Amino acid sequence: MAADYGLFQACGIEIEYMLVDSESLSIRPAADRALEILAGEPSQEVLRGEFCWSNELALHVIEIKTAEPARSLTGLGLRLAEEIHLVDRMLQDALGLRLMPTGMHPWMDPRKESALWPHENNEIYEAYNRIFGCQGHGWTNLQSVHLNLPFSNDEEFGRLHAAIRLVLPILPALAASSPLIEGEHRGFLDQRLEVYRHNQDRVPLITGRVIPDSVDSPLDYQSSILQPMYAQIAPLDPEGILQEEWLNSQGAIARFERNTIEIRLLDAQESPVMDLAIAELAIAAIRGLVEEKDLSWEFQTLWPTETLAGLLEDCLRLADQTPVNQSAYLNCFGISSNQPINALEVWRQLAWKLSNQGLLSTEAMEALGLIFHEGCLARRILNALQGDFSHSRIMAVYQQLCECLENRQPFCLR
Repeated sequence: MAADYGLFQACGIEIEYMLVDSESLSIRPAADRALEILAGEPSQEVLRGEFCWSNELALHVIEIKTAEPARSLTGLGLRLAEEIHLVDRMLQDALGLRLMPTGMHPWMDPRKESALWPHENNEIYEAYNRIFGCQGHGWTNLQSVHLNLPFSNDEEFGRLHAAIRLVLPILPALAASSPLIEGEHRGFLDQRLEVYRHNQDRVPLITGRVIPDSVDSPLDYQSSILQPMYAQIAPLDPEGILQEEWLNSQGAIARFERNTIEIRLLDAQESPVMDLAIAELAIAAIRGLVEEKDLSWEFQTLWPTETLAGLLEDCLRLADQTPVNQSAYLNCFGISSNQPINALEVWRQLAWKLSNQGLLSTEAMEALGLIFHEGCLARRILNALQGDFSHSRIMAVYQQLCECLENRQPFCLR
């Protein structure tokens, strides 16, 4: 993303999907073959119109992203859905593979099934594998949506970073889609983020509490977040392969090479229309904070990381039903309540408010209506399973999810 985009003038979107067998729905480590089918030759990245397909760390994961920053999100979800539909059909016909949505594969065993990308940039992946061991769920079984929001100067960076910190803790209330791990529900609706926040515990500063500490400038960010991280990993990385800003694995990371902040806390949904609706609401909420509609920038920067991280950790477990009992936090968004409300109700009230202010499209509101009515995707998945965690039942539900992705439909229980 070019450095000449100012606040909210554009957005970069990246969505990851699993490659699975069309019949069994088990993962297939074939991203290199899939990209070769799309490109007509071996390739790490394939440009198709306004979208680009590329590899990730795990060989069974493939990513679609906007080739250029999107000036508007209106209609983007539908265009992404059409592109995914075409590619899904191509992969089924050529390789017997299909794309599976959601934040985690529901029964994959990464200790037995993990395979890493063996081609370009392999030295980076090998360094991670040597230091952390990447045969785990937090490495090879997680699919997310990344939002890249631009800034054009130091003040815009500071305002954007402060606003994003406040929104991060309740994003899983909208986007959690990973309630299963190895065929079980272990109490987390966002199991992806629960394993993700522990996957680099050997170097604790890399992920920290997921919520980044408050900073007021790029220089402050470098000195208080990046440099301590680089110093902590240095004994394990003597060749300096990982001494780059992308080492940072917190919930939002500064990408100074393209003047953006990348938000990483969104699970992939059953349809890009849902992904884009969630993205639009998150961005609108961040914009309201940046514009100081309900809380000054100064007070936004004062929120302790510990407090925000505690709310996030509750949200990983309960997602849409997470109690939000701090009136000071609700006041950040101009919401008042005499009693605790859940995180989904916070988002519902925010959505109506932002829609009335012209910051949220009718298209997004229509898609979000399903979440507000039936809950986040993880909740809908659990409700569809009805307590039956047999392989056949899980497979039937995830077959429906694959069909939602292919056919550009939401996963609706009614």
